Amino acid sequence: MLRSLLGEPPRRNEGRLAETLGAMAQTVKLLQKEMKRHQDPTHDFRKLEVWMHGLITSLDELEQCLFAAAFFRKKVRTGFVDDMGADERENYARYVFFYKDGFIRVFSALDKLGTVLNELFDLNTSKVKTHFSYFTVLRQFAHLQVHSELGSKLTAIKEEYREVLGVLRRRRNTEIHYMNSEMKDDLWQRHQALHGKIELEDLDRHLRDLEQGYRMVCETFWTVFDYTNRRWKKVATN
Repeated sequence: MLRSLLGEPPRRNEGRLAETLGAMAQTVKLLQKEMKRHQDPTHDFRKLEVWMHGLITSLDELEQCLFAAAFFRKKVRTGFVDDMGADERENYARYVFFYKDGFIRVFSALDKLGTVLNELFDLNTSKVKTHFSYFTVLRQFAHLQVHSELGSKLTAIKEEYREVLGVLRRRRNTEIHYMNSEMKDDLWQRHQALHGKIELEDLDRHLRDLEQGYRMVCETFWTVFDYTNRRWKKVATN
């Protein structure tokens, strides 16, 4: 959708994104098959199917935010806010909007996945914490000693991206609980320069962080639903 609004050609799903969306579509088909087989009187499979479509949308929207942030970043060429003309200020504001939306969506997508994981594998995370995050759900695999293959792979992914997740989490928390994250950068710049011009934050580094967050989400989703599909097919053949 965003590519169309920006005059860009439609996205071609390739690489891990294509594999992940394919795995999730396969999970939806397996759920639909179970609904037909068992009639789903308690609507458990139907609920999971709806959640799965929500996860697919969340991953799609996260990728679009990353694309749009990168698109508008290319239109920001000045190193100082004070030197920007009207058009460049607007493009900078658009970059900030999609960048912020992106890092918020990283954790939103993970937490939605946590809800699905909890339901799929009967992890009972709500007994540990009423309002739980993906990371709380992840700890349940080790605590309950179930699905160790999946839990180990997901933990390895979390550790691989630990540093960038910490950066994005701090910016997310600042944005949600304290002040606009870019304003925090501006305050620091103002403090450093006193009465001088405000230098822009490192836009390229921020974009790299967001891209890494997106890759972490993609890899996590792929790992979950590749495992889910293999396990489901194995159970069905027994």
